[in-house]
Amino acid sequence: MIDPSESLGQMLTHALDILPVALALVLPVVALGTGLLYWVRRGSLSTTMTVLVLVPVLATMTGVLGVSGFMFNATLTTMALVCLLVVLVTLPVALLLGHAIARRSVWEREARERERAAEASRRELVAWISHDLRTPLAGIRAMAEALADGVVSSPQEVAGYANRISGESRRLSGMVDDLFELSRITAGALQLTMSQVALQDVVSDVLSAQVPVAQRKRVRVLANAGTAPVVLGSDPELARVVRNLVSNAIRHTPPDGTVAVQLGVDGADAVLAVDDACGGIPDGELTRVFDVAFRGSAARTPSSSGDEQVGGGLGLAIAKGLVEAHRGRIDAHNHGPGCRFEVRLPLAG
Repeated sequence: MIDPSESLGQMLTHALDILPVALALVLPVVALGTGLLYWVRRGSLSTTMTVLVLVPVLATMTGVLGVSGFMFNATLTTMALVCLLVVLVTLPVALLLGHAIARRSVWEREARERERAAEASRRELVAWISHDLRTPLAGIRAMAEALADGVVSSPQEVAGYANRISGESRRLSGMVDDLFELSRITAGALQLTMSQVALQDVVSDVLSAQVPVAQRKRVRVLANAGTAPVVLGSDPELARVVRNLVSNAIRHTPPDGTVAVQLGVDGADAVLAVDDACGGIPDGELTRVFDVAFRGSAARTPSSSGDEQVGGGLGLAIAKGLVEAHRGRIDAHNHGPGCRFEVRLPLAG
């Protein structure tokens, strides 16, 4: 032990004498701790933090015990108590810090994954919309140039071109409206004016506008309201949900097929079911039908007649966003000759 009466030079000389012994004792502990850290590197962050706290303390205690010759006097006991106190204080802090860092790391990783998924979705959306906007715009431009150049001259042909330009313009307007609605949903800027809404009235209004479309395609539309459920929601947004689902069902139902709309109550939920006769959706695509800009393999193939408008891939995504904004849920599954889209909304009151 160091005598307090020793001079500074003697103390330095003594320290230099015991330094090799201390290093010989401490370095194996540090090497063992390094190997342990390497072994637990893929484990939890809390385990790593625990090892980081214990290795320096154990190395210090080993060096002190070795230099003192394992002679437990008052100084050595005090040193051991101080090391134990350091462990008791720093170890819980290290565990809490490890948990906090781990949670933050998981949150940041999930945030990066969500950002990458959102970016991929935006790119896919831009690609789809660019293609869908280009097609009607090219048609409008070609027909407008034909009218301006006098290529068509008979009143019947001019009226036909004008009607087709009007139809393409309405299609473009609908796509822009869909994009605006989807941007409000994804940005969290959707403002709902909630009131008690009778779903039967909403369905009736939508079907009155969609039945003529179905008749032109020779598709039957049947409505069956077992009950008249009332929900707390926003009438325009709920009408858009029903309209998107019914128009989607009509679009994918072949001529002489049937689209059935059913209303009912299941416990505390109002249930709206829309059945089509599309022939079913492949299992690999069922989980993606509500993704933005997703269109199934059948939708990517133009009809042989060329007169059927292909959807922009936004209607079902908008319907899902609006349903979830009403604290409801929507899903799709194969049912009978086609697919069933089912919406569940909490009943009012």
